[in-house]
Amino acid sequence: EFVFDQAWAQAWQQHGLNYYPKLVAAIPYTPAFGQRLLCAAGREDELFPLLLQTAWQLSNRREASGLHILFPETHTQDWLEKQQPLIRHDCQFHWFNRSYKTFDDFLQQLSAKKRKNIRQERRKVTQAGVSFRVLNGHSASEEDWEQFALFYQKTFDEKWSTATFNAAFFKAVAKALPEQIILIMADHEQRCIAGALLYQSDTHLYGRHWGCIEPLDGLHFETCYYQGIEYAIKQGLQCFEPGAQGEHKIARGFVPVLTRSSHFMQANPFQASLEKFVAHEREAVASYQQDCQAHIPYKS
Repeated sequence: EFVFDQAWAQAWQQHGLNYYPKLVAAIPYTPAFGQRLLCAAGREDELFPLLLQTAWQLSNRREASGLHILFPETHTQDWLEKQQPLIRHDCQFHWFNRSYKTFDDFLQQLSAKKRKNIRQERRKVTQAGVSFRVLNGHSASEEDWEQFALFYQKTFDEKWSTATFNAAFFKAVAKALPEQIILIMADHEQRCIAGALLYQSDTHLYGRHWGCIEPLDGLHFETCYYQGIEYAIKQGLQCFEPGAQGEHKIARGFVPVLTRSSHFMQANPFQASLEKFVAHEREAVASYQQDCQAHIPYKS
């Protein structure tokens, strides 16, 4: 979910209460902004209250501990905050297209030192003999998806975590959304050594997963960030959201962006403590975002 509430769940458990089930409105495994209360444009004032009321009633029927609406787009979150939920903030790092025509146009907006560092990182990958294929659901082969699934699995194995998706899932998405799914594959010495999976809308590029079997210097940054930025520029996309967390993104042109979520909790003995917690959390996130903003690589 990428809005972490393990401490909340532990508090419920320690008091003999059930935190689960909980009701969540989100895109699974995807910390990206989007519509959460779905209705026809222009009918939000009429239908948002009905949708929220219905979701809350469902939460009651399921005896859920609460209703959590994660990463809603700005208009929805602004409306939700008027309904007095617990409001949580976090910080991500996004890249914005300032009408660039080429990758070099983007570099020219950075300080000389950061511009030099990025060129050096990219040069290392090129000099190592790595080449890239940028594919979509039409052009990626069955073998490409099988290979990427292995990269993806390896990433989770190294983190002692569980890989949720498999090759069959990636192939199914590629078939259903061939224009929206983007696969970047890195080839070295006649074999594929790394890959990154992204999705695109009419305006945004979303980085989701990556993996490699040969961790060359700079390969992660090139595959996950620079190739994505180049693609966004070529396609005229406005924003590249590469995923949650990662201060290392700042030096590579990504800037801190505030994320918000709304949490409507059933009656519980922790409400006052939760209100204090989210208030302190928002202050800490604001301070962190300000610190990050002071280190962005763009010319003043």
